[in-house]
Amino acid sequence: MNISNYYWYFSGALTPRFCDDVIAYANQQKESIARTGGYDKKELSKQDIKNIQRKRKSDLVWLNDTWIYKELHPYVHKANKNAGWNFDWERSESCQFTKYKLNQYYDWHCDSWDKPYDRKDPNNPEHGRIRKLSMTCQLTDGSEYKGGELEFDFRNYDPHMRDESKHRIQCKEILPKGSIIVFPSFVWHRVKPVTSGTRYSLVVWHLGRPFR
Repeated sequence: MNISNYYWYFSGALTPRFCDDVIAYANQQKESIARTGGYDKKELSKQDIKNIQRKRKSDLVWLNDTWIYKELHPYVHKANKNAGWNFDWERSESCQFTKYKLNQYYDWHCDSWDKPYDRKDPNNPEHGRIRKLSMTCQLTDGSEYKGGELEFDFRNYDPHMRDESKHRIQCKEILPKGSIIVFPSFVWHRVKPVTSGTRYSLVVWHLGRPFR
């Protein structure tokens, strides 16, 4: 698949009021530790947590509220069209409110897998779908924390395999509060460790049938 735009952004698109409302609402919900693929069982052992935190360390809350989706969906449609991807997508997964505190991070990863979701219930709307578009919303301004940079590597393999920093791009366009970035879910990216302050973000994945 040849694409000319690896991400599409909207700087300061969401109002400060909306961002603050999401933060306040999410902070009232029960937090859980962030997980990675392969660790979806209900109870995690100490070794499981240790393994996960080699790759990812943050706290998160899952949100499924209509008022949030209603605000975000127009930007997904616009980015999908303006970037020229025109991916067919059907629905969104739960919103992931993520809190990156001191020394927390998410190392190199991509959001999509080789195989579509295999849900036990074939009537589950996620069954047979894959993540096609990823969205990250900046809920805090870049001046409120240090570190925590969102970086991309646009080559189609795990960046750990080669150390070629010239291919890596920091997405500074989304530092202003309320900024949004949308990108194909197969693009490699990471969040570098936060060195001071707290970085709040909202991540949503948009699903569709596998690419043909």
